[in-house]
Amino acid sequence: MSVPYRTSFNGRLDRLSSLIDRLRVQVDISLAADGSESDANLRVYDSPERGQRLVFCPERDGSAVLAGMEAASDETSLVAARIKISGVGRQLVSALPDCISVPMSEDPYLTAVVTPLIEEATMPRCGGQAAFQRLCEVVVIRLLRHAMEEGKADTGLLNGLANPRIAAALVAIHEVPGEHWTLEKLAETAGMSRTQFAVTFKELVGTTPMGYLSNWRLDIARSELETGRQVKAVASLCGFASPAAFSRAFSRRFGYSPKQKRSQAA
Repeated sequence: MSVPYRTSFNGRLDRLSSLIDRLRVQVDISLAADGSESDANLRVYDSPERGQRLVFCPERDGSAVLAGMEAASDETSLVAARIKISGVGRQLVSALPDCISVPMSEDPYLTAVVTPLIEEATMPRCGGQAAFQRLCEVVVIRLLRHAMEEGKADTGLLNGLANPRIAAALVAIHEVPGEHWTLEKLAETAGMSRTQFAVTFKELVGTTPMGYLSNWRLDIARSELETGRQVKAVASLCGFASPAAFSRAFSRRFGYSPKQKRSQAA
């Protein structure tokens, strides 16, 4: 079975783009870099001895006080921003630890984006807000890469994507949710036996393959309905046998019907 996987520039399986495409990143850069604002969930600190570090707490709600966001006694804040992430791909960011701290000396690829981010924050120029917004989006992407490559998550989506075989099945689900996926087909995509695939998937991701597939389809469906797309078209896109089957699954998951969701969007 041929699935149209996307590949990165080096020809390898692109594990993130299908999720990142569905992320919506909103950045508030009106926060003071001196730490006077309390609801920043992304900061860059600088220490004379240890250098710079990036801190990001994706689930911070503004009222919580997370120890990971606090500066050490010798650190100054260079950047402070509030990043709000929404969209179906948000589960990817939710798979990050509650707070992630990365010394810039450990990741030159992240540093390459953080350096111009600091420049835009400390030396405002024309177009600075737009540049800051886009740089923050790239920072989030590179943080996701860092977390996946460094094994920052014990379980969940990032953990599954870090495993090459399970990643192949996950990308297949993300890229073509409307495919008639079965456990056997997903196991074949992963190059594993049915039992080995089911057990490994649940151990790494924290849910069954078919449970993940169902949730992904319904999350996409809700996102599509928010754009005003017809219920029948969304049902087909997401691989449901009929609009009635789609409506039952959607209502069971969210507590309201697809038609109600589409009406709200309209």
